[in-house]
Amino acid sequence: MEKKRLLFTGIVFMLISFITVKAQQTNHRCSTSLDLNSAYIFRGTRFGTGPAAQPSVKFNNGVFTAGVWGSFDAAGYAEADPYLSVSFPFGLSLGLTDYYYPGLDLFDISEVSGSHAFEINSGFTKAGFSISGNCIINKSEGAASAGGDLYFQAGYAISNVNFFAGAGNGWHTSDGEFNFCNIGIGTTKEIPVTDKFSIPLSGQIIINPEREQLYVVAGISF
Repeated sequence: MEKKRLLFTGIVFMLISFITVKAQQTNHRCSTSLDLNSAYIFRGTRFGTGPAAQPSVKFNNGVFTAGVWGSFDAAGYAEADPYLSVSFPFGLSLGLTDYYYPGLDLFDISEVSGSHAFEINSGFTKAGFSISGNCIINKSEGAASAGGDLYFQAGYAISNVNFFAGAGNGWHTSDGEFNFCNIGIGTTKEIPVTDKFSIPLSGQIIINPEREQLYVVAGISF
């Protein structure tokens, strides 16, 4: 266990060092945001039981992005996900996301009771079309990952409307078998507050055919 703690600490230290060096060498931008959503729906599955506050802090230099995204609700659900990604000019992106659940041991990455599920992310965007593929690379009982969990999604955006369809296995479906689990449509609009300030409003209709569920979600961003 001590070796795993040292390994995890070393990875975090190298990530912080990488961000610091890039911030000194390139034009960079550190930013923060907050989304308030009526529910937290992730790939067709609801997490938590009420409205969710979803803060995000990230660093971006035009190619590399590193940050932490979280989701928290009044019922006690908590999630904080560090991530790292690289984007290429022709539309390809590659990354790594760590799904971590506060309350579990931050340094425990064991299979039996670990609190982390590490996922390799890939995506490609061209004009309004997008496609992505994701794979969990470890087993983690605490994070409810069996390892090898797959998820694929395709989408198309036109104006302020986007359509998407996703399918996966493992923790994405009730029986662990590969199936469609996230089909929907989303839209955005700006709510004017003053002549120079407006609040983005988003809405989604999501159907999960595998779980036979329908969700309607609305949110605002700051």
